[in-house]
Amino acid sequence: MRFGTFVFPVSQKPGNDHRIIHETLEEVQLCDKLGFDTAWLSEHHFDGATAYVDPVVFAASIASTTRKIRIGFAVVEMALHHPVRLAAQTALLDNLSNGRILVGTGKGSAFNEYEYIGFGVPMEEAAESLQEAEDLILEAWKGKPVNFKGKYWDVAFPELRPTPYQTPHPPLVRACLSEDSTREMARLHRPILIGAQDNDSISKRINLYRQELESSQLSEEGIVSLLDKIWVSKNVFVAETSSEALEIAQIGLDTEQNHFRKARDDFNPTHTITKKSNPNEFESTFIAGTAEDVCEQILELKNIGVSNLMMKMNTGEMDSEIVRKSIKLFADAVFPRF
Repeated sequence: MRFGTFVFPVSQKPGNDHRIIHETLEEVQLCDKLGFDTAWLSEHHFDGATAYVDPVVFAASIASTTRKIRIGFAVVEMALHHPVRLAAQTALLDNLSNGRILVGTGKGSAFNEYEYIGFGVPMEEAAESLQEAEDLILEAWKGKPVNFKGKYWDVAFPELRPTPYQTPHPPLVRACLSEDSTREMARLHRPILIGAQDNDSISKRINLYRQELESSQLSEEGIVSLLDKIWVSKNVFVAETSSEALEIAQIGLDTEQNHFRKARDDFNPTHTITKKSNPNEFESTFIAGTAEDVCEQILELKNIGVSNLMMKMNTGEMDSEIVRKSIKLFADAVFPRF
């Protein structure tokens, strides 16, 4: 299995932002030294849900201060980016990092309408424009003259400079929240990102993806290759004792969920749909305990076909030293088992 860190640092107060941004960069640098495969970055605006806010800018800092860890987006809120600008930025990042970039896209938040309002983008257009934006990015990455006419973008330019370092381009993956989007990505033979949820739901999503690949008459070798590129997200925390791990993890999740809920209550227009709370959120999204406990829970994921685990190791503004200790415990005691 491959293990990545999902870097999603909540900052509850503006005065905490500077400290948390730098602590988060240090956590990624530690993961690089310890052999984590990928650092996955998120994007949220105006609410402190993601302290570094802009994954593209933050990725540049990671690229310049790490050596081996790959840098992925999970995800860029595509509705808030011009696709040609993003194609140029990610091509530059790919050159700066010597080919360590993975570009994960999504329409953006399903519940934070205030983010779209802040950028002057209609929330209802976000999902519809996503595929066209990805098509334009792929066209730009080819490094040939572009003349693109679509519903949302009508652009022409000689060629993108620089082109990506990776050949033919960085992996382009998409976060799939629904079964329909999972099927669509399978038909396009594109890898997917699966958000934190219970293991039965993860298993069903992987099987659905495989079934769609099989119906497209892709070779078994091609199917196995694409399944090996799926990343699944979970919250993960390791401590010396189970009780310590569970207590810290539960406090972290409660802090995070309360922060998200308050921001939506304070900033969203009254008509916006509010995400319903899940009473089983901890059981379905968290892997926590001693290293042995965590190994057993990860083995369950491996047995249902998970090859790549994207781990949010700092949930709800945990203390930085505690997070670093958890990361080291994971690398020392869990890595060797997988």
